[in-house]
Amino acid sequence: MAVDPVIPEYILIIASSARMLTQAAKAADLKPLVIDRFADQDTQACAEAYRRVDSLSRADITAAVEYFIERYGVAHVVYGSGFEYCPDSLGYLEDRLEILGNGADAFTRIQHKQTFFSCLNELNISCPDVSFIAPASEKGWLIKPLQGAGGIGIHRWHAEGELSAAVYWQRYVEGEPNSVLFLADGRNMQIIGFNRQWSVALDEGQAFVFSGIISDSRLPDEHKVLVADWLKKLVPAFALKGLNSLDFIQAEGLCHVLEINARPPASMQLYDQDLLVRHVRAGQGELIDYPAVQTGCAGYQIVYALADLRIPKVFEWPSWCMDLPESGALIGAKQPICSIIAHAEKSQQVLEALSIRHQIIVNKLH
Repeated sequence: MAVDPVIPEYILIIASSARMLTQAAKAADLKPLVIDRFADQDTQACAEAYRRVDSLSRADITAAVEYFIERYGVAHVVYGSGFEYCPDSLGYLEDRLEILGNGADAFTRIQHKQTFFSCLNELNISCPDVSFIAPASEKGWLIKPLQGAGGIGIHRWHAEGELSAAVYWQRYVEGEPNSVLFLADGRNMQIIGFNRQWSVALDEGQAFVFSGIISDSRLPDEHKVLVADWLKKLVPAFALKGLNSLDFIQAEGLCHVLEINARPPASMQLYDQDLLVRHVRAGQGELIDYPAVQTGCAGYQIVYALADLRIPKVFEWPSWCMDLPESGALIGAKQPICSIIAHAEKSQQVLEALSIRHQIIVNKLH
């Protein structure tokens, strides 16, 4: 017999940066208990209680997790970005709490690149060529970390460079990066929306760092159908649950899979739907039929520091800024300062607004 999903009163939110999930939990009338690396101003404002940690390693999060369990009796956890670097921590969380979303096994299998690309091959899903040994020629290859997120550490391969053992190679494909946001219950999926995204080159070794995303896609219908067919295969293959996104690139009339983000991605905040509750329900096996009510277009972008800077003691952040560092915080060069968001009827209006707002923040702080 099916069991009705439980919507908990308290919910533990844990991520490298937990603001997005914390705000979503608060908006859903939940009481978020938050663990993250930054404790930004807007995270603190929405959290019932919070703890800042140095990393998401088990050693660094254990004290905070155990405190929230003992003090608040929290029994459910939603995790976000950052566990790509510390997948073993999810095993600990799974032992202590009910994970709402992908379990440790599903997340780890997705992150294990040999397993992931082997599965794509078995399912006849297109992806750029990959290699787990150095290719004979450096021309046309990217080098990527085996554990990573947000494009950090991806760059063009130069054979004379120093080589880390924890990398793999992927053929560079020139095209337009896209993603699809979807919900899954372990067997079935619902597409929330297709998105375009873009990267920024912070330096030669950080050439494809995630910069922004917009809830607008120029994909033809046949490509959307193709990607949906891929998801129908991938969701049961990895038993995916909750909110996920599939990153892919459109090039010369073809689409190629890059990766799956097996946790709520940045594109979640572009949609006017109660996605946190739907994530919780999907994690417990229920996909809700939800009429699409999205109007207009939304875009999100990260503002990176051009040089080392200190946030002024008195600084008035515009209403369209998020992930706000505390007054006096020191931001290193090439590190995120904050995020910005824009809404408009047309995608071009959104992109123009993001560009202007980005420049406003840069001018105010540099």
